[in-house]
Amino acid sequence: MLTKPIKKYITGILVIAIFSGAFPSVSAAFDNPKAKIPPRAHRHRRSGGESLPPLPLPATPLRRTERKREPAPPALIGMITFRGSRFVFRQGRRVRVEQFPTTQIDIERLTNYANYRLGIRYRYIMTTLDKFSWNPAELPLLYITGWTPLPKLSDEMIARLRRYVYDGGTIVIHAQCGRPEFTKSTRREIARIFPNRRLAPIDTDSPLFRSYFRITEMRVRKDEEPFKSIPPYLEAVYVGCRPAIILSPIDLNCGWDVVRHPIKGGILYHQNDALALGVNIITCALANLRYARSFAVEKIYYQQGQKTRDQLVIGQIIHNGDWDPTPHGLPNLLKYVAANTTMNVQFKRDIVSLSDESAFGHPVLYMTGLRDFKLNQAEIVHLRNYLVNGGVLIADAAAGRKAFDVAFRREIRKVLPEAKLKPIALTNPIFQSPFEITTVEYTEPVKALHPNLNTPVLLGITIDGSLAVIYSPFSLGNGWEQIPFDYNLGYSDEDALRLGTNILTYAISH
Repeated sequence: MLTKPIKKYITGILVIAIFSGAFPSVSAAFDNPKAKIPPRAHRHRRSGGESLPPLPLPATPLRRTERKREPAPPALIGMITFRGSRFVFRQGRRVRVEQFPTTQIDIERLTNYANYRLGIRYRYIMTTLDKFSWNPAELPLLYITGWTPLPKLSDEMIARLRRYVYDGGTIVIHAQCGRPEFTKSTRREIARIFPNRRLAPIDTDSPLFRSYFRITEMRVRKDEEPFKSIPPYLEAVYVGCRPAIILSPIDLNCGWDVVRHPIKGGILYHQNDALALGVNIITCALANLRYARSFAVEKIYYQQGQKTRDQLVIGQIIHNGDWDPTPHGLPNLLKYVAANTTMNVQFKRDIVSLSDESAFGHPVLYMTGLRDFKLNQAEIVHLRNYLVNGGVLIADAAAGRKAFDVAFRREIRKVLPEAKLKPIALTNPIFQSPFEITTVEYTEPVKALHPNLNTPVLLGITIDGSLAVIYSPFSLGNGWEQIPFDYNLGYSDEDALRLGTNILTYAISH
């Protein structure tokens, strides 16, 4: 069932790679026609009134107009500009040009369209990094676009951008006309902001492609060639389960009619498709505000740095996907376990690698993620030995994301090729103690997709009569965190904690 979407997804990436490599790297030779369109003048509201003319003119009433300044709508988007200029030679003449030229044509059109479609009233403002307040409560979304290389930012600015994202802000970047010189420099700066977080393609089941408009394909045009339809393509760095930095190497062309006016040396989305995707991005940013701000304060668990003495400590597995989308989940679950059972637990988690044999000193290992991942051969062998020798692996798909679900099923087949993940029956002891669980409450997104589902869905692999692998395709970790996330395909907080407690109790007692 998943073969065709995966092939389409891969095809989309290949198309982009081919397009991106087709352009010259010298930005000075590229003339961006979008830059020649100035922003629209602000509308003025005038009201009629009567007045007397100054003497000695005839004292007859005259009509006049007065400007009335109505309150400005709140700012949602801050468009970043960079100050400075440089000299270049064009046609034998020395010409002063902006250090980093940019345009307002796309964000202006998108803001107006989003206000209309979503029934909201926001505006964008022009700002610079040195004038910006760095408070996501004032500007939840920063927007950067250009077609020349992005200036290298100072270490101080990089640190501030990182703090802005952790405080709940979202950064959206797109390459004007899909210019690779801009994209390359942007990847460099994103890697400096988050050196330990991966910028990677967003999977097509992401809320970014279904939050308002359901987007399965987008039309893209290179030069004057005919449009091609590809799966929607964006890249992102995740903080928790939200895309905190979003990059489009294709022009998110909201204000330029590429149907009638193709751009030589450019690759642009169809205007209508770009507007739909832009509305989805704004919708997600607004919906994620409360969730995003919860990461502004790091939770410190008082036992995290203490040595373990006859206490249960779970090892969370690092892998090459987004392995830590719910960082507060395990400690919160262990607090709940301590309050509702007699198990002696320690409120901390150990971050472990399957390539390190010391990881297997933990009786229980936990794995989660958002995106695709792969285990190397050594990790596969080590995990197999761990499971056949009595260890237990607990796993769940963060936010119920399909990409991790597909990857986990594939990788666990490599670990235990003779076994098969099977549904765990409600009669299994895992649903009996300490809580008797026959029905559960799911989050609203799950109810929308599966209105009749009210029983827990757990899959398992049994070795020597006991469950060695316990997997949930619906998210447990988001519920353990108890942080509201509107796009969570998972269990309610209370039922996630109850299920997690039963799973840990089973893992230790069997």
